[in-house]
This record gives sequence, structure tokens and C-alpha cells, in this order.
Amino acid sequence: MLCIISRVNPKSSFRRFTFYRQNSLANNYIQTAQIQLNENIFGKYNFYNNRLLPSTMAFSSSSGLSSSSSLKKNYENRLANEKSPYLLQHAHNPVNWYPWGEEAIALAKKENKLIFLSIGYSTCHWCHVMEKESFEDEETAKIMNEKFINIKVDREERPEIDKIYMTFIVLINGSGGWPLSIFLTPDLAPVTGGTYFPPTDRWGMPGFKTILHKVALKWETSSDDLKETGLSVIEAIQKSASQRRVDGDTDDNPMTVEEKFRQAIKIYKRAYDPKWGGTNGAPKFPEISKLNFLFHAFVQTKDKEMLKLALITLDKIADGGIHDHVFGGFARYSVDKKWHIPHFEKMLYDQGQLMMSYSNAYKITRDTKYLEIADKIFKYVTKDLYHPAGGFYSGEDADSYPTAESKDKIEGAFYAWDYVEIEQLFKNNQNKFTVQNAFDIYCFHYDIKENGNVEASSDPHGHLLNKNIHFVKKSLAETAEMFGTNSESVASILKTGNEILHEVREKRPRPHLDNKIITGWNGLMLSGISKLACSGDAPNREEYLRVAKKQIEFLRENSFDVNERKLLRACYGEGENISRGSKPIYGFLDDYSFLIKGLIDYYVASLDMTMLYWAKELQELQDEYFWDSRNGGYFYSEASQSDVVVRMKEDHDGAEPAGNSAAAQNLILLGAYFEDQNFKSKAQSLTQFFSNVSPMGYVLPEMLSALTLDDAGLHMLVVVGPDDENTRSFIEIASDYYVPGLISILLIVDKPHEVTRQSVSQFKMVRNLPTAYCCHNKQCALPITDPKLLSEEFASKYLSSRI
Repeated sequence: MLCIISRVNPKSSFRRFTFYRQNSLANNYIQTAQIQLNENIFGKYNFYNNRLLPSTMAFSSSSGLSSSSSLKKNYENRLANEKSPYLLQHAHNPVNWYPWGEEAIALAKKENKLIFLSIGYSTCHWCHVMEKESFEDEETAKIMNEKFINIKVDREERPEIDKIYMTFIVLINGSGGWPLSIFLTPDLAPVTGGTYFPPTDRWGMPGFKTILHKVALKWETSSDDLKETGLSVIEAIQKSASQRRVDGDTDDNPMTVEEKFRQAIKIYKRAYDPKWGGTNGAPKFPEISKLNFLFHAFVQTKDKEMLKLALITLDKIADGGIHDHVFGGFARYSVDKKWHIPHFEKMLYDQGQLMMSYSNAYKITRDTKYLEIADKIFKYVTKDLYHPAGGFYSGEDADSYPTAESKDKIEGAFYAWDYVEIEQLFKNNQNKFTVQNAFDIYCFHYDIKENGNVEASSDPHGHLLNKNIHFVKKSLAETAEMFGTNSESVASILKTGNEILHEVREKRPRPHLDNKIITGWNGLMLSGISKLACSGDAPNREEYLRVAKKQIEFLRENSFDVNERKLLRACYGEGENISRGSKPIYGFLDDYSFLIKGLIDYYVASLDMTMLYWAKELQELQDEYFWDSRNGGYFYSEASQSDVVVRMKEDHDGAEPAGNSAAAQNLILLGAYFEDQNFKSKAQSLTQFFSNVSPMGYVLPEMLSALTLDDAGLHMLVVVGPDDENTRSFIEIASDYYVPGLISILLIVDKPHEVTRQSVSQFKMVRNLPTAYCCHNKQCALPITDPKLLSEEFASKYLSSRI
């Protein structure tokens, strides 16, 4: 399946763009110019048929992915000197690949050649397919080497490059994904491109070799036209990135925050899949930013329909095959509407965000199953994505060898099961069960079938033929009723069965592990662990805090350049060691904003003031490197990057929240914690820059949450008392509830200078007891000295039963 980012339904009243562009004039110019250009180049071919790939799993490699080890021994290109696992995967292609940099760009200018830019990442299935079909093919490589300067980019290592050119592809095609295949002028202006291309003409698409020949011919005969068009495209994208967003809402008649909120709620209700949760249709992504907004909308409006949308979605995701029931963790997306058959890669950013979402679901409902799911994510990442020094790797591949003797990798091989294999495992381990029908119960609950449970529409090439992907068919209670037992007995059987399967699965060849330790994604994981640690019934709170603290220490030591005062984008795990690479790549907006968010969340869980101060320091550096002092908002990359033709401003919450969305919330919280007017002003300027994005609640749900916090006013809890467990218990009680934007301040009576907000020094203990003050918009309720009363106060406002 294609590693997709977006689809477009032209009949819908909203767009599911990963890069949402508001400058319609620029859009129209780019689309019109590009259509004319591509028709000129490709003639009879429907070049845009590759936009259809994301909507189905119908295109999958017809065979497994060969390692081609004999071929790779004969070649070595410049990628062999890189650290990125993705670039190293291509280091022995016959293609003369260059990493992105001055050498390749200068050569393109010197030889007046087009650049072929291929962008992907190491755990991307279709990147592997295109490598096998085209980049390992010597005939194709010969054309590429003669006609183009060929550059490989790891999108996770250089996301700013990916965002620029993916924006172009989404604008002209209506969708995008990886691998990204694009042709650039020597001045780095885009000419044409797409995503995956087959090696030869098929599916109504030109084959990759056809594309190479036709683009090269067009460059030889009309290079000036291509340069002019490409530069115009860059100018249009730059103009769109710089201007305030003005689509669907005007300065003459601006929508209020409440109107934006209500508009978003209507859209969510209309787009919702009432049976399977999430957004209607397939493929389905968790869309965690939208889940966060739904939780916020429930707290803000008390509309239980919003809570229902979020919880049913989380329930169905947890029941689906997108959830690794055997050991924990979640795949990136499902190819079907039921969340059954996933695209099997597991990404760190999903694990961290889903850990937050399931923790928040518990905080609202007190349903411990959500804590169990979040805890399983924690166990997965600390076992399989963890460097012993404390950082987390970026992800695991979808593809693996079915057996140690296999020569071809198959997507999902690590996770799929034969019925007879499970049956034999249960027979061999019958002594671990207290009932004889444990196997029948296990198969019924997870929909395990003798002929497999994968529908042909989700597996057109038969890679999962007769295989089973665990899928919760019935609830524990329904399964128990079916077999005349109780839920506790069923849960025990499932737990034991999964442990047996996990032990066997660990002996299978593992999917490839990407050893990049990405700063921003580690920030999301830090938030997830911290949110889980704040949950009162969490089973391993001390372990969560220990791992989170070690992670912060790791990031301080390995991901922050003290001399340059900059975060790094990534470092690399090499066994027990850590490498930064010979040419460090410095962090981007989301590396700062996600880590700052993680530090704020960790402070709430630990009350470690040093983390708030580091968050403040990083926020000031973020403002220095990325803030647009002329128009407002944050650029994604620094101004000092000479090899970036456009400084983008990301304006869509996708698989990860936009850096600007996370920054808006960070600024509001830090402004409150430190009474910093500069942070508060920047937050207002930032939300104002994006205020006319429409529909804001669907395109930028995290941004609208920030805008709502600022508009409605923050809640603040000030606890005054001695430095002991009784005093801290008030903060712990409050943090066990879902309260968006809660400012928690601990004022130790004999250490008043350590508080960040000096104005709270007026608060005093009552009757010499630890005392809590609940405030909103600078108005405080009567002081509380009994922790039970505080818990009752929060429970009455923020707890809800399921509906």
C-alpha cells in the first residue's frame, strides 16, 4: 500500500489536505500552469492517475521485496557516508545518489541538469517497492545517471525539504504520499512530479522510465520555459506561506471563537462514522489532533456527543488490527474503514500521541481499560523503540522476512498468524490454562478463522491469504456470555494467549528498526508518558516518571548543541553509542514546540521546576530562530538555511500537530506560568495569523483549542504548604482530571523564591494546613484544605459517565 498523507473528496464540504493552502489565487495559478506543462510533457498519459493510489490498497507489489544483496555488493554511492537509515538503504543502488547539499546542487547548475529528488523514509513500504523496481534496475539507473542529478532525502531527517515539495504535489495532484518523486530545476524550483511510479506504463500511468525520457527531452528543448514556470511556482508558494490565512472568513465579518467552535462541532458530527468511529471512509488514520479537540469540546460545552465521538473512535481503534493485541503499540493507519487491516509500520509519534489520548479518556471516564492500553504502549516503546541511554527510536518497518530463510520481505509478515499455528501453540501450552476451550474462546474473541480473516479487498495480491490479523469481534462480556463464563476468565485467557504468541513472535525476523532519535517525536513521547504518569490509577507511575526523566537527560546531552544554542533534529543510535553525524542537522519548529510541550507536561507530573525553566529557555530560542516578526506566526525552518527555497508555515494538524498549533498552546501556558507578557502577545499574534483558516476546527483543531483557552481564560490551581506529600497530593488530584490548560503552581512556604509566578506569593495556608486555591480569570473560589473536597470539586466538573 502507498504510504499516504491525504485524500481529497471534491464533494465534501471540507478538505482533508495535509498541507492546507488558503491562497486560492496562488493555487489556481500553480494548478493551471502545471496541468498545461504536464500535458505538454506526457501527452496521452493520465499523469495524475497516481492520485488514485491512496484511496485503496489495490496496488501492492506483486511479489515480496528482495534484498538484492548480490547486486548491492557491486555499487556504492555517496549515501554510504550518511547516518540516515533510509539513505543507507540506497547506498548500494546503481543510481549515483547524492544527499541533499551544496555538492549536488552546484553540480546541477554546472552541468545544467534537472534534479531528480526522491523523498521517503526507511519504514515506508512503497519506498521499498520503487527501489526494487526502479532504483536497483541498471537500465533505469543508467538513464537517471546520464540525464539527471539524483538526490535522496530522508523526510524524517529533512522535513523542511519534504514539506516544500509535498505542498507542490498536493496542490497539483490533490493528494500526496511517499515516496515523493519530483523533478527540480538547478535553482530547486519544482517542474513536475508525483509519488510512486511503476517501472513501466500501466494502470493508465506512465512508467518511471517513460517519465525520465519525456522530462529529459522537455528540459533539452524547453529549459527556459521550465525554469520560468518553476520559479513562478516557488514565488506563489512563498507568497502563500507569508500571507495571513484568508479563506472562508473575512476581516470585515470575522467569526467569533464560539462560532468557530460551533462550526467545528457541526463538521465533526457530519464527518463521523457512527459504526466504526473516526472519519467516514477509508483509509483511516487515528487523527489524534481531532480527538484532542473533541475532548476539549466536551469539557467546554458539556456536549456528550463530542465525548461519544472521541471514545467510540478510541474504542474501535483499540479493537482493530491497527492495534497490536499481542504486545501493544499501534500501526500508522488502517486500509479499511473497520480499522482491521493496518499499514503495519509503527511510528513513535503515533505511540506518544495515542498514549496521551487514552490517558485523557481515562481521566474523563475513569474507565481503566484506557489506562491498560496506554500502559501497553509504554511497554512496547520501552522494549522495542528504546535506546538504553534514554531516547526513543523513530519507528519500525511494515515489511519483514516471513522466516529466517526467506529472500523476500512481505508486508505484515511479523504480525500475521495461521490458524493452525495458534491452535498448535495452545495445545502445547494447555497447562497454562484452567479451561479446555481456551483456544475456542481466544479465536472467537479475536475473530481468528481457519481460512484467515483478511478480506480480499484489503489484500488484493494475496500476501495475507489464509492469515489472521487480531481483531476484537466481541466485548469481554459478550465473549464470556457466549461460552458461559465470566469476563475475568476471558481476560486471563487472552492475556496468557497473547504472552504465548508474543514469545513465539519474538523468534521471527523483526521488521527493520529506524535508529534515528528524532527530537520532536521524543517530545511527543515525553508528553504521552507524562500524561500517563498523571493518571491516578496508572499501574507503573514511578517507572513512567523514571523513564521520562532519563529521556529528558538524554535529550539535554545528545539533542542540544550547547555551543550553538540549538536543538538537533536527530541523533542516531549505534548499538550502545550515540552519534550526531559529521554534519549535524539542526532542529525545526516542531522539534522545539513538541519538546517544550513535553517539558510542560512533565512538570505537571513531577513538579520539577527545572523543566519549566528549560521549556522557557527553548521557547525563547524558538522565538529567535523561527518567528516571523513582520507577519506573525512561526516559519518551519530557520532563516540561516541557504538550501531551502521557501520558508514554509505549516498550517494543518495532520499525523502530528502543526508546530504552530503546539506553539500557540505552549505560549499561552508559559505566559501564565511566568507572567510573561511577551509570550502572551506572541500567542495572540500567532492565533491571529491563522484565525481565518476555515474551517479552523477541522484544519487546525489544536490551534482552535489554543484560541479557545485564550478566549475563555485559564484555570489555575495554587497549592500552598510545606514540601511534603500532603501538599503535593492536591496537585496530583487535579492532574488526574482532564482540564485543558490547567496551570498548576506549588508554593512551598519556606521557598517562595522558587515559584515562577511571583503574584501568587499572596496566597497563604489556612489554619496552618496545606491549602488549595482554584482560580479562573483571576477570580478564586474559597480555599480548600481537605484533599477529598478538592477531588469532589474536580469530579463534579470534569468526570463523565459513558453514553
